[in-house]
Amino acid sequence: MAPVVEKWADEVRAGDVRALSRAITAIENHDANAEPLLRALFPHTGEAYLIGVTGAPGTGKSTLVDRLAANYRKQDEAVGVIAVDPTSPYSGGAILGDRIRMQGHAADAGVFIRSMATRGFLGGLSRTTSEVALLLDAGGKRRILIETVGVGQDEVDIVRLADCVIVVVVPGLGDDIQNMKAGLMEIADIFVVNKSDREDAERVEQQLNAMLSLVMPQHGWHPPVVRTVASESRGVDTLAETIARFREHFASRPERQKKHVEHWKKRLLELLESRLLERVMGGAQGEAQLEELAREVAERRKDPFTAVSEILARSGLGVRGQA
Repeated sequence: MAPVVEKWADEVRAGDVRALSRAITAIENHDANAEPLLRALFPHTGEAYLIGVTGAPGTGKSTLVDRLAANYRKQDEAVGVIAVDPTSPYSGGAILGDRIRMQGHAADAGVFIRSMATRGFLGGLSRTTSEVALLLDAGGKRRILIETVGVGQDEVDIVRLADCVIVVVVPGLGDDIQNMKAGLMEIADIFVVNKSDREDAERVEQQLNAMLSLVMPQHGWHPPVVRTVASESRGVDTLAETIARFREHFASRPERQKKHVEHWKKRLLELLESRLLERVMGGAQGEAQLEELAREVAERRKDPFTAVSEILARSGLGVRGQA
């Protein structure tokens, strides 16, 4: 390992904010030192507890994460926050930044907040969210809150990454439960009815409980419904206690390890896909060849299947017997 990477890894493990920020940027930009850094830090991970916060846009996820982080800081817990935002069509970065979010924690060295752009990655997360969580874990953050982008029913990738998944709903968004049940209903470990000072809050809670009563508890856990008014910090203590009960419930059960195995299985496939794509494309020359083949396919001078076979053959990965 290069001395510069070793020094960098030591700084990250010490919780140095600048070192963490530079490391995250390096990962997002595919810097040459990013992978060696992650290799050096990986043995020092696995201690953090990852909490995913998801739900439709407008449910107050950011405020809830902010107040939950404050709750953990009262317990002297080091907290990391990963806020995944939509991608700017102009800069490619996060449309909402951590300068806007959670400004009350700006002077607190025990909280590290990072906004990340999805960069077109579906499922509510950024492609590098997992690696950023590893960095925060290695940097001593024992509670990592991951706020997803809020894309609705497709937002299920968080279930593989997080140890505990919180689904946030609010009254007044029409037929809330019907709109979400096809996707988010199945992934929640805890439901939060936020903005519960609204008059329809009780109805939403009753709907949730009615639907949950039809579902068999998974591994002895029946997802509870917690009411909060995050903007006033009401119910946040109860939510933190519920998360602690969930963690304790699964602490000695094999399901947590199984979830981690499933996450890394998917992540290994993504890394393999990325490596193979890099090998197949081969830099600028590969890009030029792809452009030419795309033109031939668009003009119907070649079918796409033959084009892909040619790309694989040029990279040495072609299947014997194919053109």
